[in-house]
Amino acid sequence: MIDVHSHIIPGIDDGARTMEMALDMARQAVEAGVTHLVCTPHIHWGTFDNTQENIEAGFQELKAAVAEQGIPLSMSWAGEVRVNEMVPVWFKQSKLPYLGTHKGKQVLLLEMPHSNMPAGLDQLFRWLHNEGVQPLIPHPERNRDVWKRPEKIQWLRNQGCLLQVTAGAFIGRFGEHVEELAMNMLQENQIDMVASDMHDTKRRPNDMGVAYKVVCEQASEDVANRLFKTNPAAIVGVDL
Repeated sequence: MIDVHSHIIPGIDDGARTMEMALDMARQAVEAGVTHLVCTPHIHWGTFDNTQENIEAGFQELKAAVAEQGIPLSMSWAGEVRVNEMVPVWFKQSKLPYLGTHKGKQVLLLEMPHSNMPAGLDQLFRWLHNEGVQPLIPHPERNRDVWKRPEKIQWLRNQGCLLQVTAGAFIGRFGEHVEELAMNMLQENQIDMVASDMHDTKRRPNDMGVAYKVVCEQASEDVANRLFKTNPAAIVGVDL
């Protein structure tokens, strides 16, 4: 499986705190069936002011440690960028880290606040598309505006966004309501890929393996392979 969303680079956001913890997370990802992991630290203006430079530096240290420990996991890096007024500025300064490409556009993991869907999202999405950037929205099922108005899921798709659901949503890790939303999205064919969004090995672990089985049971193995393997692999540019 290809996991496009994780917080495993140690010490730069609310994910792994130490290299030892990051290595445990890498081992857990492999046990879950992940073969390639994209490291996506938060880029949240004023909270986690990460840059391409410090993300890559942390990634190179992690990659070397994973290799030294003999953990069979290939990795790449990008970032999870919180929606804010600096996104167009960062784009023009070539400071946005991309996951890969989709239909000729660069894919940006673009996070909405958990509390709401900010005004002006449609304008931002349109601007990004016009500049050759494909927004990939992580965990919409955990957004409180979506809880109140589930039709917002289709609105996001109508804006040309790709949607990524968190693996743990399918097993109730975020509560029954989030699980129900994720299942509804699955039945309505509104999911483009599933990723772990792992932050540690216990509270926010890598649930890819168990979620894959759930999606196989609730939809089909073909659907599960598309969401966990072929779709993310095509974006990241890795072989299965």
